[in-house]
Amino acid sequence: MPNPSPAARTAYDAIVIGGGLVGAAIGYGLQRQGLATLLLDEGDIAHRASRGNFGLIWVQSKGLGNPHYQRWTRGSAEEWPALADDLHTRTGIDPRRHQPGGVTFCLGEEEFAARGEYMARMQAEAGNFGFEYRMIRAAEARDMLPGIGPEVTGVSWTPYDGHASPLHLLRALHTGFTGLGGTYLPNAGVTESTAAPGDFSVSAAGQRFTAPRVVLAAGLGNAALAPRFGLEAPVVPERGQILVTERTQNLLPMPTVSLRQTAEGSLMIGDSKEDAGLDTVTQSPEIMKTMARRAVRCFPWIAELNIVRAWSALRVMAPDGLPIYDQSERFPGAFTANCHSGVTLAGTHANRLAPMIAAGALVPEMSLFSARRFDVRTAA
Repeated sequence: MPNPSPAARTAYDAIVIGGGLVGAAIGYGLQRQGLATLLLDEGDIAHRASRGNFGLIWVQSKGLGNPHYQRWTRGSAEEWPALADDLHTRTGIDPRRHQPGGVTFCLGEEEFAARGEYMARMQAEAGNFGFEYRMIRAAEARDMLPGIGPEVTGVSWTPYDGHASPLHLLRALHTGFTGLGGTYLPNAGVTESTAAPGDFSVSAAGQRFTAPRVVLAAGLGNAALAPRFGLEAPVVPERGQILVTERTQNLLPMPTVSLRQTAEGSLMIGDSKEDAGLDTVTQSPEIMKTMARRAVRCFPWIAELNIVRAWSALRVMAPDGLPIYDQSERFPGAFTANCHSGVTLAGTHANRLAPMIAAGALVPEMSLFSARRFDVRTAA
């Protein structure tokens, strides 16, 4: 692995630890706010959830029982057009955003009824914020998505959903960040750190850096980093697998929760969940079969396509599946950002969260995302 080039300076306005989608979006937002920002990226020894991402911008299944999460996710979907346009204009890199709405397939009346109940509850919890959706029977759905199989009873649809290319997004965020004057340091895992209110130092890649703000966005690495800064990040890995087909003609005009067609023509099949620790090497043939069979039941023509790639990656999961955002009470100026939806939430991370961090404090309603919700005494 090549040695990184030394950073040109050692004192910054903000240090972001983690160069994946979460850290890059926050770093981009901070640099755009005028803060001299250092982005430390551990490199390919990291688990790299960003490079195994399915690529959905997804609202319709996020936040049941937690309307604040629904609002945060929906807000990010609303920020996505501006973020994509800004990145494309500044860097010439198109994140491949496409938000025509999205659907979740129901195979059988039982699934259709359960999905309808789920969506009605989402709408009720949204209150005055509103939540637009439709439960669409198969006959009408075939006009939206030609080639639907006979086992499909119907779909749920919302207008907020879409997808993007995780790799194009990550490249655009990094390019935009450095283009604005941000300092990106690769192969720079944190070895030492000190913390005092508004005064932080971090050692990485043989150098020591200081800043009045530090943002922990290192994914699963935040679990070990957070206590150093008076924070908690009780995150664990959840493995997901993805199948990729050969390229074909454009047949899917909108994404589904477990199937999408890339701009290049490949179909991506996903949505598995496993407790496999940090293992991203071992594949699960039975899970792959389950994913492939459901995809073929939804679209029989998929059976004619060859699978050309498969991989697994690790989601960053809190105990309740929601994001964790915190600012340190012991060491003001230290923040943490943890989530499993780096693509979906890129809009809010760059356009809403970064300005809060630049201003020095999260807004009060962000306390609902604090790790203190897992403290039994606090919850009581």
